[in-house]
Amino acid sequence: MKTIKALILGSAASLLAMGGAQAADLPVKVKAVEYVKVCSLYGAGFYYIPGTDTCLKIGGFIRIDTSFNSSGTYAVPFFQGAGLTNLRNKDYFQGRARANLNMDTRTATEYGVVRTFVNTQFQWSDASDGIAGGNNEVDFAFIQFAGFTIGKAVSQFETQWVLSRPTQSSGVTGGSDTTTGIPQLAYTASFGNGFSATISAETPRPYRVAGIYDGNDAIGVPGITAYANSNAGQQIPDFVGNLRLDQAWGSLHFAGAVHQVSASYNGLAGTATGENTGHPDDKFGYALIAGIEIKNLPTGVGDSIKADVTYANGASRYVFGGTSNTSGTGYGIFNGNGAAFGQYMDAVFASPGGAVPAADLQLSTDFGARIFFEHYWNPAWRTSLYGVYARHENTATGNAILLQRYNATFAGGITGDANFSIYQVGSRTSWTPVKNLTFSAEVQYAWMDTGLSGTITPTGFTNRTNPVVLGSQGTLVGSVQALRSF
Repeated sequence: MKTIKALILGSAASLLAMGGAQAADLPVKVKAVEYVKVCSLYGAGFYYIPGTDTCLKIGGFIRIDTSFNSSGTYAVPFFQGAGLTNLRNKDYFQGRARANLNMDTRTATEYGVVRTFVNTQFQWSDASDGIAGGNNEVDFAFIQFAGFTIGKAVSQFETQWVLSRPTQSSGVTGGSDTTTGIPQLAYTASFGNGFSATISAETPRPYRVAGIYDGNDAIGVPGITAYANSNAGQQIPDFVGNLRLDQAWGSLHFAGAVHQVSASYNGLAGTATGENTGHPDDKFGYALIAGIEIKNLPTGVGDSIKADVTYANGASRYVFGGTSNTSGTGYGIFNGNGAAFGQYMDAVFASPGGAVPAADLQLSTDFGARIFFEHYWNPAWRTSLYGVYARHENTATGNAILLQRYNATFAGGITGDANFSIYQVGSRTSWTPVKNLTFSAEVQYAWMDTGLSGTITPTGFTNRTNPVVLGSQGTLVGSVQALRSF
């Protein structure tokens, strides 16, 4: 009995000792788990970054595009490039897959909200990339603080709705279109009731520089062969100012920009140029825009109409904007044995001592108008209609220089002037069967009026050997798109 009792007491003591040892190994206090919390201050999709007072939103999309008779993966007419000649070596359809990722952070401070935003694209196109190639781009990367915007963002010249126009195409003319951002330093003052004003200094290249042509240099067919650009380097930014009114019924927008037109050194074709040859005196061009948006029209809930008009002098890219045609190669449409083409530039001049009489910078004049209407048939279906007009005019001296150079290049026979106009009309229909998934199709007809007439043989271009008659031409393009946003 004593033996059994001793065993029981010994076992109990051992258990107590083991329990005490395990209790000593436990942490004194378990650290609380930091769960991600919803941030409702700035709209849906924001969360607090754990351990901070900064709200973060991550978004993006996957987009698949296929275009027909188009120079891009949207409904962009063959205004330039190999397909412009409209021969058998042209691709009649093109495809692209694009992945987008964007991040938006907001932090409340005593100076107001500090915001950072970055938008990046990763894409592959069958027209330009290898089998497993691709490329990436940074559309936007900016900081906003105490009214300042610093970095790559939409130009302050643009209307408020530049990123929400009801069209797939980024190849419409008739106005500015910095939809992939332009470096800037801007300050915005808000006065209440939706009224604000902004001043900005913006980098002109590549969006705003249309180029300068020296009449003693070579020139080719616009849209196929770029002229020898005599533009000087960037010296000062473009200065932009705007006034805006944003209210429930829509918005009003007025803006102006000042653009430096600066040529490099004088020099005849085939001769050296340098500081000893001199250069034309700099001039300043400008651009003006007025825009209006009206929401919730009587035609239906969600319907809207957007319109703007733009005028420019010595600042062609404010009218012939867009993410296409930034190389300054101009516009053209070839159909069989007919062709229309035109070269836009900020200015034309002629160096002294050449076949063309010397002339200082002759600033061009440009005018554009755009209108967009969108109608919602129901929450899932919507259709848009749009019309665009763009006009480029040279001075009388500028036209004389260009006409002489065209005749020298194409062995005479060209008459008229180098002014031209572009008209574009189009429609897009979209179907959103479920939230953030949209299928759409767009069709566009483009017409180009050229002031040039005559017959040329554009030798030296791939497979193009027959003469073409200069005159107005048109083309039809289309595209389809699948878009999944998140």
